[in-house]
Amino acid sequence: MVTVQRCLLQKLLTQFGAKHEATKSPVPGFPAALLWGHGAAGHRRKSTLPGVREQTLIAVKPDGVQRRLVGQIIQRFEQRGFKLVGMKMLQASEDLLSQHYSELRMKPFYPSLLRYMSSGPVVVMVWEGHNVVQTSRTMVGHTNPVEAPPGTVRGDFSIHVSRNVVHASDSPEGANREIQLWFQGKELLNWDCCDQTSTYEV
Repeated sequence: MVTVQRCLLQKLLTQFGAKHEATKSPVPGFPAALLWGHGAAGHRRKSTLPGVREQTLIAVKPDGVQRRLVGQIIQRFEQRGFKLVGMKMLQASEDLLSQHYSELRMKPFYPSLLRYMSSGPVVVMVWEGHNVVQTSRTMVGHTNPVEAPPGTVRGDFSIHVSRNVVHASDSPEGANREIQLWFQGKELLNWDCCDQTSTYEV
């Protein structure tokens, strides 16, 4: 609740051109430390954790969209503390999908995979945070839902490998390649999340 209040108050103060000091609260009765975090806006220390700005691609596949699971999947990543920096809903073209799944071209299931992935809309997202690639893979669960433990996306929502609800990049290098395929640079937002001091060491 305090985080929400801080976000709202910062927005209001910015709109009205309010000035503040690091040692004095501009809102009577509201501690400056809670309003501005550990220091004045614009003077925050950078995080000491490596890879805080690491990004990954998460895509809700046609079965996840059809089953209206998009909101629940987004909620899991938000609750974990990751920052959403890009999202779009689209009907993927065969050309885009063939580039995305280029490493699977020799697999016998490749043609049916392309047909399925182009059969309905997908929701693709870019999430940012510390070790987001590895953590997201753990959250999503094993490719085969039979082997995905309860509590993971696939363990909770899927029963067959051909309809496993969601895609997650498998490495930082793979994530960079996939993000460039699905998003243009201007479609990704570089914004400050007001709960970063509660999520990461800064």
